[in-house]
Amino acid sequence: MATANTLDTPVAKVQIDGLVVLKIIKHCEEEGGSTSIGSGELVQGVLLGLVQDDTLEITNCFPFPKHTDEEDFDDVQYQMEMMRNLRHVNIDHLHVGWYQSTQYGQFLNKALLDSQFNYQHSIEESVVLIYDPLKTSKSTLSIKAYRLTQQAMEAYKDYEFTPEGLRKSGLSYENMFEEIPIVIRNSYLVNALVCEIEELSPPTGDNSLSLSTGNMLEKNLELLMDYVDDLSQETNKYINYQRNVGKVQMAKQQYIYKRQQENTARTQRGEEPLPDEDTSKMFKMPTMPLRLDSLLLAGQMKNFCTEINRFASQSFGKLFMADALKVKEEDS
Repeated sequence: MATANTLDTPVAKVQIDGLVVLKIIKHCEEEGGSTSIGSGELVQGVLLGLVQDDTLEITNCFPFPKHTDEEDFDDVQYQMEMMRNLRHVNIDHLHVGWYQSTQYGQFLNKALLDSQFNYQHSIEESVVLIYDPLKTSKSTLSIKAYRLTQQAMEAYKDYEFTPEGLRKSGLSYENMFEEIPIVIRNSYLVNALVCEIEELSPPTGDNSLSLSTGNMLEKNLELLMDYVDDLSQETNKYINYQRNVGKVQMAKQQYIYKRQQENTARTQRGEEPLPDEDTSKMFKMPTMPLRLDSLLLAGQMKNFCTEINRFASQSFGKLFMADALKVKEEDS
């Protein structure tokens, strides 16, 4: 079993300095190539900060450098050296998680699950920040904080992703990750500067009624259909497993029945019955496929459905508003 939650107060809120958000955006723009659809590379980095009561304050971050598999690069040594240097200049150096970029919200996979488990197992308050530059360029800032739930931590430590194991732990795609609310904090001087900039250059045009979310809505629908196909393949694997189990059990029962009939006939003839055999070795059960991939696919589909619902609500609202304005203009 996994260790119980030892935090005095569970993390209920993540407070990020505005400078940290800008650093993450700058890292993704420079190394991820995020502005062109489909060509962006995933970028990652380390989050630094501290815990105050039930709030995780993220005050600094630094990126992971890009390197190829052939290069001899030690991630752990790099992190330790960076945190040691930050400590020397009196900057917050406590490790509180990591961040990663994504495209169209496609972040639920085994790599992220494994990384977050390792972070959260060693540093219990750790979170992962998911930043989506494509959604940010199309609408508003898209950055979210996630943590693994206690059920997911226990299931992953024992790697019990069989149907029986999931039933015992109560783990499902809905309670694998928990989203932590995010608050972006700026200094008073930065807030004053933002107010001055807004007065000097107020927003212009009819962006409030722009239907630019149409492309995002279409892309989310396409990705949802792809994931439905993948989930269907995983379901077929499990159905084939159940079918093969049924065949093996039927063959085993037929063999046992035939053996009993043969021993009965030998007894009637006064002969010694045949010795018992280990049927488990003769009829080996097929390996049960793990349900981890199905959980991740279902969780990703849930995220797509949430985004589709949000974009559709915005688009319908804008259409009704634009239609009402048009009718009013014609009447006047």
